[in-house]
Amino acid sequence: MDDIHAAAARLEGRAIRTPLLNSSDLDALAGRRVLIKPECLQRTGSFKFRGAWAALSGLPEQDRTRGVIAYSSGNHAQGVALAARMLGVPAVIVMPADAPALKLANTRALGAEVVTYDRTRENREEIGQTMARDRGLVLIKPYDDPRVIAGQASVGLEIAEDAARLGVATADVLVPCGGGGLTSGIALALEAHAPGLRVRPVEPVGFDDTGHSLVAGQVLRNAALTGSICDAILTPQPGDLTFPIMQRLCDPGLSVTDAQALQAMALAMLRLKIVVEPGGAVALAAALFQPDAITGDTVIVVASGGNTDPDMMARALTTLP
Repeated sequence: MDDIHAAAARLEGRAIRTPLLNSSDLDALAGRRVLIKPECLQRTGSFKFRGAWAALSGLPEQDRTRGVIAYSSGNHAQGVALAARMLGVPAVIVMPADAPALKLANTRALGAEVVTYDRTRENREEIGQTMARDRGLVLIKPYDDPRVIAGQASVGLEIAEDAARLGVATADVLVPCGGGGLTSGIALALEAHAPGLRVRPVEPVGFDDTGHSLVAGQVLRNAALTGSICDAILTPQPGDLTFPIMQRLCDPGLSVTDAQALQAMALAMLRLKIVVEPGGAVALAAALFQPDAITGDTVIVVASGGNTDPDMMARALTTLP
């Protein structure tokens, strides 16, 4: 918790404190009050800026000046690129060649050197580690890094404070989950500051490695690495650091279809006036379309990112009746 509070202090004035939003129409659809934490409004369009700034600003000066490298499908990429630019640090980002064009373009626009790879044939961890060694760069992992987890935990600190202000002492907290950095960070913060709020990871059907791993009591891998529109949260398996935290603190996971994620995107735009990408919308989709799997009269949902292409948003809007 000392690391988490230190990261939150470094983030103050740098990250946007996002509110808890509410819509009576979404409440009616879900059958309970739905409070939405819109990290799609965060700098670079996702919560990833929090972990990136916490990690880079926490590096010793001699390490920071060497430059940094990260691997990401796009949101961690943009968070690290912006944090590096703000700190005057060179950044190299390893991204899948099939990442959304908007994420590739935004990462380059932030001044980072982008190196692409084929996610079906190449291993991004191996590429990142090799380049870090060969070029003397500091590797900033997207979730399996204590500094990154501490930064993402600031989302949980804000949820705890705002839920208390609203009189919410018990609730499921649904979090889009890839490698588990955001999920585990929020869980740690809530354990200390709002233990009645219980985190539940949400993933796409067929890529719900965390949910299956929690049931099995051991880390399990996804059978496939591609095949869902929820690119931001497609990871092979939970992280080595994040899984033990989630195993200790999280309630059972949930999974939603791509179609449900698209519907949630459309409803978020229509009812909340926010843009949420497919992977960032899975928690809202679970709250809206799987009400029987959730307990209590209030559910808290993290909308983790909003970096979607116009074509994907247009596709989502076709799901509206």
